[in-house]
Amino acid sequence: MSYAVAGALQAAIYQHLRADAPLAALVGAAVYDAMPPGTLVGTYVSLGPEDVADASDKTGDGATHDFVVSVITDEAGFATAKAAAAAVSDALVGADLMLTRGRLVGLWFLRAQARRVEKADTRRIDLTFRARVEG
Repeated sequence: MSYAVAGALQAAIYQHLRADAPLAALVGAAVYDAMPPGTLVGTYVSLGPEDVADASDKTGDGATHDFVVSVITDEAGFATAKAAAAAVSDALVGADLMLTRGRLVGLWFLRAQARRVEKADTRRIDLTFRARVEG
C-alpha cells in the first residue's frame, strides 16, 4: 500500500470542482480545500476527511480513498444544498482526473447524508466518494 498519491488526488479533485461550470453557477468560487477564517455565508463546498485502504495487487501499489465532499448552506430548506450536491456528484462520478502522481483507476459515489445543523439554521450534505488509484 502507498499513501503517496493522496496529495495528487486531493489537488485534482479540488481543481476539477473549481473548474466545473454547473457547480460554479450554484456556489461561485466557494469551493474550499482549507476553510477560510471567519463565518461563511451562502452556499459552499468543502473537501473533508478521507479514509484510505490498501488495494495493491501483483501488478503494483494501489489504494482506495473514501473521501467526503460537503455542501453547506444557510439557505432555508434543502433545495439549494441538493442542487449543489447533485452538481458535485455529476462533476466527480466517472471523472477522468489527471494526477501529478499515480493514476486514477475509477471514481464512484458511495453515499450521502443530509441533515440540519446548528439548530436547523444550516443545511449540510456530506457526499462520500471512492477513488481507486495506482502508483
